[in-house]
Amino acid sequence: MSDRVVAAVIGALSILVLGIVGALTLGPSGRGGGMDVSALPTVNAALNATSAVLLGTGFVLIRRRRVRAHLMAMTAAFATSTLFLVSYVTYHYHAGSRPFTGQGLVRPVYFVLLLTHIVLAAVIVPLALTTLYRAWRGDFTRHRWIARWTLPIWLYVSVTGVAVYWMLYHLTPAQ
Repeated sequence: MSDRVVAAVIGALSILVLGIVGALTLGPSGRGGGMDVSALPTVNAALNATSAVLLGTGFVLIRRRRVRAHLMAMTAAFATSTLFLVSYVTYHYHAGSRPFTGQGLVRPVYFVLLLTHIVLAAVIVPLALTTLYRAWRGDFTRHRWIARWTLPIWLYVSVTGVAVYWMLYHLTPAQ
């Protein structure tokens, strides 16, 4: 497959994922029926934390030239992030979004964190797919170049996902 075809597939897949997430996040709540999804926000935070640990581990491994272990860690990070996405979509399909009720200085901090998290989460979809594709193809020069951008953004999205969860579910009073 040519790079142009792959780029078009990655672009189309990214738009599809972002469209689904956007529609579910911004749409009406509770469309999905009576399924109990109350545990999924905690599961999502755990998946984000796991992804962050795997990404950090993958970075350390490649710096130590442990290529096979790096590949395993990064594949596991991608799988974990994919499971997160499935769980996140499931939760928002069934439960909708939860409003942030924090007051005072924490409110603008939360929304800045949330906004940067959302924007970079949208950016990471095509970046991660492209980075993984280049590694899979053995195009390591181009893989390394894009991975230098992908890793810190992906780490930021994973860590801020946990922070947003904590602020939304543990910093504010129960609703």
